[in-house]
Formats: sequence, structure tokens, C-alpha cells
Amino acid sequence: MRFIINKAITLPLSACALALAHSGYANCTDSGSSQRIPSIALKEIAHGLKSPVHITHAGDGSGRLFVVEQAGMIRIIDHGKLLSQPFLDIRERVNSGGEKGLLGIAFHPRYKDNGLFYVDYTTQQKGLHTIIAEYKRGNGNQADPGSERLLLKIKQPYGNHNGGQLAFGPDGYLYIGMGDGGSANDPFDNGQNTQTLLGKLLRIDVDRRDGTRAYAIPADNPFVGTPNHREEIWAFGLRNPWRFSFDAETGVLYLADVGQDEYEEIDVIKKGGNYGWNIMEGPICTPGVSTNCNKSGLELPILSYPHPDGFSITGGFVYRGEAIPKLCGVYVYGDYVTQRIWGLRYDGHKVTQQQLLLKTRHAVSSFGEDEARELYLADYSHGKVIKIVPAAAGSP
Repeated sequence: MRFIINKAITLPLSACALALAHSGYANCTDSGSSQRIPSIALKEIAHGLKSPVHITHAGDGSGRLFVVEQAGMIRIIDHGKLLSQPFLDIRERVNSGGEKGLLGIAFHPRYKDNGLFYVDYTTQQKGLHTIIAEYKRGNGNQADPGSERLLLKIKQPYGNHNGGQLAFGPDGYLYIGMGDGGSANDPFDNGQNTQTLLGKLLRIDVDRRDGTRAYAIPADNPFVGTPNHREEIWAFGLRNPWRFSFDAETGVLYLADVGQDEYEEIDVIKKGGNYGWNIMEGPICTPGVSTNCNKSGLELPILSYPHPDGFSITGGFVYRGEAIPKLCGVYVYGDYVTQRIWGLRYDGHKVTQQQLLLKTRHAVSSFGEDEARELYLADYSHGKVIKIVPAAAGSP
């Protein structure tokens, strides 16, 4: 594999990252980052899903997994059993197909008490829009589809590059990944335009409201009070941040940004950072935009890989479970097209190890965690949820 590793990135921890909040703490702590990254295997947990694109848990102690189906349903896997009744069915609201659809879900850190969760979907309402909405728990294993509270409605100029990831950070705020709006080469320069929410990582407070907003802006967001900047922005210069996650031990935010013609990349996100799109694609000036770009002030990826090693990166998680001790502290990620899974170790300054873990037969659309911080992947093409297990306990 021909990987390009950047050695100049510094650890982007903020004070809030020291107080991890959502769904408990890491179950393992690195005992020695020099140990070899172990082999892994895969074990099917559930099948019969339709185009699964996201896996998560509610942090409520129930042990359930929640799986997002692109067309507009959220399904429950309860102790290994896929329930026939959906947790949420909003197919009539969702415009699905290609890169559109119901793309993500995040449960409130106090979901067990308040029953609130958040979804990201695309809809046709006088044009294509991304919707970020709050829903409430219903009875039993069902949500209340009539409880929708709209937080954000963002116009999409094209049907691709919709982002779709939602996650609560260790600070209790909701982070939202927004793609650049689509087409090629970011024709409206949305990635670098700080007056639009497209091409950004957003950060909002869902527990308060500011004036006419259905949410509040955290006071420490980087562009609060800055003219010509949307205050929701946490980081910018992104093309299509399909999946991102926080390390449960360190709070570091890893984001995989899907590339265009040449490179896929992994970024470590820091407050106010500019990650280069459309000036750069991965470590190079964007072909078709500029062959001699100004890289000053841009945050380079911690790791990039070129096509044809992969064509569509799927961001994962830093492993913090207990079943594979030697995997502790390894960021696990994959590629949807080449169906490969890799792992890397990052010491806060550089990638110290990186290796191919498995060549699979699965179109990996997403990774996910359970409450014990064991890892799973969604096979989009075959409608399966698969658990990552020790090498001796499963098969590719």
C-alpha cells in the first residue's frame, strides 16, 4: 500500500475533551503503542437490512444496536436479533438514492432520561435540502415519528456530498458533518466560504435556543462574533466528511474525508482548522483547480492513500473495547470500494503505525460501536451488520 503520512500535525485536544461525557468511558487504555497491530476477523450479527449506512447505540444500558437504513428507517438489533418493527420510519419525508437518504443518528447523552435523539436526512421541499431534526422516544422499541423538531434546513445544490454524520462530543455538543454541496471541484467554493454551512463540521448546543434559532451557538465556537463567518462552524475546508468519531480515551476527533480523483484522507480535527478543500485534495493541490496552490494555513491530513488503493474512505473508531486487547488505541477504518480494513496508531503528533488488517467481501458503508465499545461494520450491498472480533474467533 502506498500511504502518505504527514508528520507535522499536533494534538488538537481542547479543555472540553478532558471530560468525556457520552455513554461512559473507554474500556481499555494504551499500555504500549509500540506493540504490533493485531489481526482481526469478522462475525455476522444480523442480515436482512436494506442499504444500512450507520450503526450506533443509545447509551441507555439496553445493549441495543440501532441501524440506519438509507431509505428512511432505523432498525434495532436487540441482543443479536433484528426486530421486525422499525424504531423510526420516516420514509415519506426522505429523498433517498445515490448519496441521499437518511444518513445518520445520534442519541442525546442523557437519552435514558430525556428520550431525545437526532437524525440527518435529505428531503425534497422546494428543492433538495439536508434536515437536522430532533425526535423523541415513544413506547417500547419505537420512537414517535410525529415528534420532529427541526433544527437546521440546509439547501443542497446537487445530490451528492451530503455528509451525514452526527455525533455528540465529549463536551455534550452536537457535531454535524456537511459535504460541500456536490458536483466536482466544489464549483461554488463552499469548502472555503465561511458564510455557508456546506463543506464544514458544525457544532451546536441542542439544549438551549438563541433567539429565533432552534439551538444555541456554544460560546467557544471559533467564529463567534467574527464577521462573514457562520458561528455554527467548528472546522472547514471539507469535501465530504462521511464519518467521524471521538476517541473515548483522549477526546481526539478523527474525520475521514472522501476524496475526488487522487486521494482519500484522514484528518484530526481541531478548533477553527481549515482542511484545505478545494485548494487541496489530500496532500496535493487539487487537480483541475490548481497545480500550484498556496498551502499556508491549511491543516494537512495525518494520513492519505491514493487511488487505486481505495476510492471512498469510510471513517471508523479508535478501538476502546476489551475483546481484542492489542487493538486498544488503534484507529480502525476502511474503504467502501476496495472493501479493505486498515488500522493506524496516532501519537498526537504523527502516525506511528499503519497496516492492512483485512481484505473483505463487504461494502463497508459505516463502522459503529456498542456500549462496550466493541466495533461493527455495515455491509451496504448485502444488508448485514458484522462485528469485529479476535482473529481466532471469526472469518473474513
